[in-house]
Amino acid sequence: MYEWIKALHVIAVISWMAGMLYLPRLFVYHCEAETGSKQSETFKVMERRLLKAIINPAMIVTWLAGLWLAWQGGWYVSGWFHAKFTLVLILSGVHGFFTARVRDFANDANTRSQKFYRIINEVPTVLMIGIVILVIVKPF
Repeated sequence: MYEWIKALHVIAVISWMAGMLYLPRLFVYHCEAETGSKQSETFKVMERRLLKAIINPAMIVTWLAGLWLAWQGGWYVSGWFHAKFTLVLILSGVHGFFTARVRDFANDANTRSQKFYRIINEVPTVLMIGIVILVIVKPF
């Protein structure tokens, strides 16, 4: 059962990360769209559907499967796991931040620039790199 849950966890992580990398890119393009335009309304639909149909469910499955794996594998006592867990908590916070931005765009209340979203788009990537290194290398 452990290997099946691990496979589910990896699939969920890939889905979560795909959404976390794509959503801020949509924000960049949404900033260019005129408020109330057809293009802006299309971005609102895309952002909402990406969040609700892919990113949120993938995060939930990632967390549930990951916690089960940590418990069953006894990883929760390892130093590398504590570091990984911290990065996943930060990634979850970024997820919450993106969720709030989807609401801002939906209400035509975005106050941030394209440049901001271009920069914030790199945060999930940096966190993912750290998480993968910790899981694969287990440096401590």
